[in-house]
Amino acid sequence: MPRLFTGLEIPAEIAERLSFFRGGLPGARWIEPSDYHVTLRFLGEVDDVLAADLDAGLAEARPRPPLTVTLDGLAAFGGDKPRALYASVVATPELIAVQEEHERIARRAGAEPERRKFTPHVTLARLNREATPEAVAHLLAQAGVFPRLSFTARRAALYSARTSRGGGPYLVEAAYPFVGGECGTGEDADG
Repeated sequence: MPRLFTGLEIPAEIAERLSFFRGGLPGARWIEPSDYHVTLRFLGEVDDVLAADLDAGLAEARPRPPLTVTLDGLAAFGGDKPRALYASVVATPELIAVQEEHERIARRAGAEPERRKFTPHVTLARLNREATPEAVAHLLAQAGVFPRLSFTARRAALYSARTSRGGGPYLVEAAYPFVGGECGTGEDADG
């Protein structure tokens, strides 16, 4: 059974800038920059029927224009038991609308409702027990001011992941261009 999720691709120039934050944290399993993405809807392992219905639903999604995605800081999930280091993404109304649409499509395809609140982000590292809260706080303090990074997302993608403990590699199985979007990832970057 494929392990699937939908998301937005991160352009190479933004991924390169995010990669500067790699390193210096014991217990971190760093994500490869080529695997950076913004997850819209995680599905996990699904059967071929649900995968096909999801693909069909995404292909028929409401036309929408490309959207601006802005990354605005570094943070960690997990509090006293940190489990991931990430770059936060501004939750614009346009981004939330795309995510909500992916949720509706996933449910129509037969997926269980997502129980977690949508927190848009780009995972930079998965953390194990060696990554103490103090070490994570130190890394975040040492990172300094995070420069806002923006790009134009021109399509959503359906990704597959090999069975692993997370962190890729990820493969784009299908892409769903936004109106006026092209099949490539966003090329515009500033920050």
